[in-house]
Amino acid sequence: MKKGIWWAQAGLALVLTLAIIGVSVYGTLAFRPLYYHDMKSMELAKHTGYSEAEIRENYDALIDYNLAWSDGDLSFPTLPMSENGKTHFEEVKEIFDIFKYMAVFGGILGVAGIVFMARKKVYDYLKMTAITACGLPIVLGIFAALFWDKLFILFHELFFDNDYWIFNHRTDPIINLLPDEFFMHCAFMIFGGVLFGAAVCLGIYLVLWHRRKNRTAESEN
Repeated sequence: MKKGIWWAQAGLALVLTLAIIGVSVYGTLAFRPLYYHDMKSMELAKHTGYSEAEIRENYDALIDYNLAWSDGDLSFPTLPMSENGKTHFEEVKEIFDIFKYMAVFGGILGVAGIVFMARKKVYDYLKMTAITACGLPIVLGIFAALFWDKLFILFHELFFDNDYWIFNHRTDPIINLLPDEFFMHCAFMIFGGVLFGAAVCLGIYLVLWHRRKNRTAESEN
């Protein structure tokens, strides 16, 4: 394989990996049934004193804010919010916006790259994507299963340069509606989405590889 094509495939694999991660994060953020299930199974209404309808209403407001492409202001229908809490949620939205761009622009560049590689009849980038996309969720998934609390704290220390993420439940009662276990479930859903994307790439690669192998065998006979 020509060196230039190899580097192009490696670059495309990186783009597709970022797109898969972006889609997995954004998809998990938008998948509200996960929270609704946890809300019931964790009996949040019983433990917080809020009704399920009120919990859903405030959670939906938070998700709508993070899903929006515009820079609006966050406000909870029935809960107060401190200035530090507002700042933290603004910083969280900025992070989610990065994943949105990874999903959209990574997807656009990925499709263009796939078309280009299809014309060149090279598909090793699919195997590269599967390998790179598998590595991160497997390592982080094992670490999360064993040391979730440490990973949760490390994430916040890496991505936030303040301690606003340490909420006071009196000034920011929304934290009572967002238990750590729910975030762990979100993390595993993201890991699962990335692994699914990797499996799709690997499956397509194997199908194309076998077709090419069969065509080569037929031409030699």
